[in-house]
Amino acid sequence: MPPPTEEGDISAAEVPHNSTAEAPDGAGGSTAEAPEKRPPGHVRETVVIIVLSLTAVLTAWCGFESSKWSGEMSIAFSQASSARIEAARQDGIANAARQADLTIWGVYVQARAQGDTALAAYVERRFTPHFQVAYKAWIAQREPTIGPFKMKEYVPPGTTEAAATDQRADTRFADALRFNQRADNYTILTVLFALVLFFAAASTRLGRLRAQWIVLGVAIVFLVAAMVILATFPIDF
Repeated sequence: MPPPTEEGDISAAEVPHNSTAEAPDGAGGSTAEAPEKRPPGHVRETVVIIVLSLTAVLTAWCGFESSKWSGEMSIAFSQASSARIEAARQDGIANAARQADLTIWGVYVQARAQGDTALAAYVERRFTPHFQVAYKAWIAQREPTIGPFKMKEYVPPGTTEAAATDQRADTRFADALRFNQRADNYTILTVLFALVLFFAAASTRLGRLRAQWIVLGVAIVFLVAAMVILATFPIDF
């Protein structure tokens, strides 16, 4: 009868095989996993995403500014039209006052020509205030042949208002044209940003890596140029 086997006499065959899988540190290499490598086009794809995102934001901004300046143009054109109408109304008032003064002046001249001093004095007392100023200046210059209506002192009501309103209409019309040009500039800039989007998207469809970078570089050049131009444009909020 064989003697009982002691616990310490375990054969080497009964040792688990996985014990050999653990190698001591420095005896055959580290057990840590190697870091994952990024795909070859990772940098280029990141640049494309940045270019596309930035271009999309700037294109939306250009559309916003174009609509704002178009609104300013419409307001300026409307104000210019209203000013033209007001200028015409004031000019009509001035013409009516001038016509009334001419009628009274004709009676006065006829009375003086006929030697009717009573009628002349009667008509003179009924001169309008603005015509009185011109008439006195005309008398002070010894009644030149040009007549009171050619004196610089003769300013019928509505004349100053018509000139000021007409000037305002010219100013607002010029502003409207300038606002329209600014809106057009922003619209044209969106075309340049569209080229950026085209070249950036086309770079992802080319086969060779060098060609991809060249086309992407063209897109970046267009983007930088458009951003420089955009920085010079006025902003309307």
